[in-house]
Amino acid sequence: MDPSITLITLGVDDLERSVAFYRDGLGFETKGIVGTEFENGAVAFFNLASGLKLALWPRKSLAADSGVALQPASATEFSLAHNVGSRAEVDAVLLQASRAGAKLVKPAQPTFYGGYAGYFQDLDGHLWEVAFNPDLASLG
Repeated sequence: MDPSITLITLGVDDLERSVAFYRDGLGFETKGIVGTEFENGAVAFFNLASGLKLALWPRKSLAADSGVALQPASATEFSLAHNVGSRAEVDAVLLQASRAGAKLVKPAQPTFYGGYAGYFQDLDGHLWEVAFNPDLASLG
């Protein structure tokens, strides 16, 4: 398998509220909610860097489509990471997320690898790390 991920889908409890958080609060670009004419079809897509897309889809729709029973959400199943170019950018993004309604779960602080990072949870509890990693370019 070629590990080429093109779309990340987050299951959300309130699609309109989550779209507003990402669009209005974090500034992610979207055409809004599409697919409302289909049962379990309402979804919103956001363009990210390098052609990657983020989709927000109601958790009940994701469960119906996959055939997996709706389960309690867990913030520690995975995290998304947003890497920036400086410590100041980490602080700015965490502040922006907080102002948009995110829960700051770990304030930015120096990391064991010589960087600087903190965490927030979006409105559905999805965990985001915001980090400055001076050595990230050498990891690829």
